[in-house]
Amino acid sequence: MTSRRLLAAATLLGCAGAAAGTLPGTTEPPAAARVQPTAVLVDAPPAPPAEPEPVRPREVSVLMGGDLLWHDTVWLSAAADAARTGRTPYDFDPMFASLRPLVQEADVAICHEEVPFAQPGQALQSYPVFAAPPQVAPWVASMGFDACTTASNHAVDQGWEGLRHTADMLDRRGVAHVGTFRSPAERRRPVVLTTEEGVRVGVVAGTYGLNGFPLPEGRPWSVSLWDADNLLAQARAARRAGADVVVVHLHGGDEYAALPNADQVALVERLTRSPDVDLVLGDHAHVVQPITRVNGTWVVYGMGNMVAQQETWRTDAYEGVTVRFTFREQPDGSFAARAAAYVPTTWNTYGTGGPIRIRRISTALRSGAGDRSRLLAARASIREAVNALGRAPGLVER
Repeated sequence: MTSRRLLAAATLLGCAGAAAGTLPGTTEPPAAARVQPTAVLVDAPPAPPAEPEPVRPREVSVLMGGDLLWHDTVWLSAAADAARTGRTPYDFDPMFASLRPLVQEADVAICHEEVPFAQPGQALQSYPVFAAPPQVAPWVASMGFDACTTASNHAVDQGWEGLRHTADMLDRRGVAHVGTFRSPAERRRPVVLTTEEGVRVGVVAGTYGLNGFPLPEGRPWSVSLWDADNLLAQARAARRAGADVVVVHLHGGDEYAALPNADQVALVERLTRSPDVDLVLGDHAHVVQPITRVNGTWVVYGMGNMVAQQETWRTDAYEGVTVRFTFREQPDGSFAARAAAYVPTTWNTYGTGGPIRIRRISTALRSGAGDRSRLLAARASIREAVNALGRAPGLVER
């Protein structure tokens, strides 16, 4: 629209002297004949075209942590907290309070729900065959997790019904489950999560095995195993379904080993050669394993536990990392990792140390919370494991 401005203009009316209606004895014209200001609209020059607003590249942050391994002492600790807070029968929030802001700040937050939930009327079970409190499912949603990987060596601890019930419980709370399937059609349908900015993140998962249990009879499609062809096919399907970033989660490795085994290394080598794989994250070893780059792709071989209560002398099983990777849109529309960070954590055993409290090590050291000597030892242990393979320039500890 053309802009306008007001100008004051003067117009001489009539002529000098009597012809101009001069009053006798004066040279002043009558009031009606005086010069009058007149408002005139004049077109202003067109404004120069506005510079287009620079388009900000879209970004997406992906966060994940270690195993949620619901030993009986973990849920007993949550029950003890519930007795104080009144949120019976379990209150998991005090245990995970330090991690809640991290989870809720991420665009896409993924958990590893390693074990199935108990079915209605079923007793809870701990190691070696698990049936976790079903109250975990609503808590997972309230924490802000968008998806949970469920492909693990414990996926069929409670058989087909346990697998299906666990998926149902997560779905009811709006949390996607990844790696176990209730039908062949569900197996064929990629899990793709869309952020508020419209960035689509595909998640694929697979496990090395099932602790000797067979796949549910007549349902060979019910659990995703971690052979490369299977995982690459799922990653390709996610990309074709519109995923801008594809994350592959692997459940495998040697328990309590700080370095990846040959199977992990070989599988990661295959996966990271594919243009359909943007990030590889691992669990199962129950201790932290290296973070590195393979074929230019970020790989976390093992995130340790997010929570568990294993043998007390295994101090590194009471350590974990929560990782966050940020991807930025490129001029060609693809996404590339621009930032990589990990948050080291540790926690206490239930009983002697009171209820379980997961501590962010850097935050706890700054605030003076917790056992300083234990925090320093855990930080040193995690740093050594994270950096064991090198090849991780730009990785930040938070």
